[in-house]
Amino acid sequence: MIEKFIPKVSWIPNKHYSGVYGLLKLILPDAINENKVLVLDTDVTVLNDISLLWELFRNFNDNQVLGLVENQSDWYIKSLSYNSHPWPALGRGFNSGVILMDLKRMRANRFSQLWKSTASTVLKEISETSLADQDIINAVIKSNPKFVYTIDCTWNVQLSDHALSENCYNNVNQLNIIHWNSPRKQNVRNKHAQDFRKMHKVFLELDGNLLRRRLFSCHTNEKKTQINDMDPCYKFQEGANIVYRTHIFLLEYEYNVVNPYDIFLATQCSFDRISLLEDLSDHWPGVISVALYLTDAEVQSFLDFVQNSEKLSDRKNIAYHVVYKEGDLYPVNYLRNVAMNYINLPFVFQLDIDFLPQYGLYLTLINHVIQENLTHSQYIALVVPAFETQRYRFTFPTSKTELLKYLSYGILYTFRYHVWARGHAPTNYDLYKNSTKPYEVAWEPDYEPFIVVSKSAPVYDTRFLGFGWNKVSYITHLTALGYKYIVLPDTFIIHRPHAPSRDIGKFRTDASYRRCLKSIKDMFIDNILRQLGNTALMNLKKMFNKDVKNAQNISNL
Repeated sequence: MIEKFIPKVSWIPNKHYSGVYGLLKLILPDAINENKVLVLDTDVTVLNDISLLWELFRNFNDNQVLGLVENQSDWYIKSLSYNSHPWPALGRGFNSGVILMDLKRMRANRFSQLWKSTASTVLKEISETSLADQDIINAVIKSNPKFVYTIDCTWNVQLSDHALSENCYNNVNQLNIIHWNSPRKQNVRNKHAQDFRKMHKVFLELDGNLLRRRLFSCHTNEKKTQINDMDPCYKFQEGANIVYRTHIFLLEYEYNVVNPYDIFLATQCSFDRISLLEDLSDHWPGVISVALYLTDAEVQSFLDFVQNSEKLSDRKNIAYHVVYKEGDLYPVNYLRNVAMNYINLPFVFQLDIDFLPQYGLYLTLINHVIQENLTHSQYIALVVPAFETQRYRFTFPTSKTELLKYLSYGILYTFRYHVWARGHAPTNYDLYKNSTKPYEVAWEPDYEPFIVVSKSAPVYDTRFLGFGWNKVSYITHLTALGYKYIVLPDTFIIHRPHAPSRDIGKFRTDASYRRCLKSIKDMFIDNILRQLGNTALMNLKKMFNKDVKNAQNISNL
């Protein structure tokens, strides 16, 4: 939604590092249909009950529309400023990192028209803003001092390089909000910087999910899904109903190439497997979208990992999305959906993090998409054959010829041939070994290949959690829709060995876990048949080459 407001501020020349987005606070009275809002920059650490800041609205008189903390540097004082062209300001000016906005009064005072006319007037003398919205807000206050209510400085202790923030407090424990408003952020020079960083670290290690919970029993009209915690499948039902905190695009993401056949790789992982991202980035130069299942504390460790990684720190075409941990089961299909949903490229290669693509697979897949003349709406899935090794160290094959040699030496195997052969057997590895052209294969029960599909393909069913039938359900859904499976004989991926997950252990040792999964599987099949009706029956019957009459028959296959 915010994109439609960008033209309202993009006409303002601005050299602040935040770019055009640093001006968007100016449009909040028009963008938000509320009476009051509390506006915080993203580089602040809140150390006190934020409701105490909100209560300061009560101190506003009838004319005041903005609550602000005085600027803690000499930026706006011309005789002292290290900035040769400061914008007009009242005294030392005000910092816009923390703002109480009475939007109703701002609209009544025609604030939108006021800031536009003020900016236009000042820009005739000063060619650009240096501090984005803050410059314009200060210019408006200079002409309308009645608009501002001055907040105590401890609610916005500014740590910019030239700030005199130490004059604000006698004791660091008196602080309410720390504002890292230097471009260098936490590397700022301040004699208490180490103390402030420790405060910030404590905040990062808190469990953010706690902030979403009702700690006191209050009356509410919200309708909640009733779950019987005595039900052996309680954890599955609970997990399927979680609304996960999800932070898309945690780090800067850029994509500049316009290619109607481009493919991005979508994957997901937990913290214990983030190191696998480095090798994956070596093997896939195109866009990667990864959904990370992390705690609040793990996010900071992950950021440190990327920053210190020679392979990842400079990659801007990797999109990192964080899903914050909650519940007992790994939400694998929710994570897959997050990784797929937010990248605007026409095709997606769905891969698990513990696989490595062959070198050159990115361009090879694009060529196959072109050769197969795939369109955005075609019901075709391109299958990349999967292999595995039990060796933690081995030389990755550079070609199919070398791959086949490794197979004959027992260095590689077809994926899961010894524990779950039916998951990939329909790929027809015997045909693959000698084939030079793509070939179509028929779907069989429990088939779960790794595929390239159009971005318009369905999403995964998020009722499947942990281990078991999560990807099989997706492939079954595609088959019910009428998808065809085309194996690409000049491609391959290789699974890397790792310790088994907790969820696979539960699946193997807990009979009730498997019964719950079977129950979800039955519901899934029933849903597919009810949604697609005869179309699904016909497609599944054609693939099975059997007489399929109902959901139970399909589920038992």
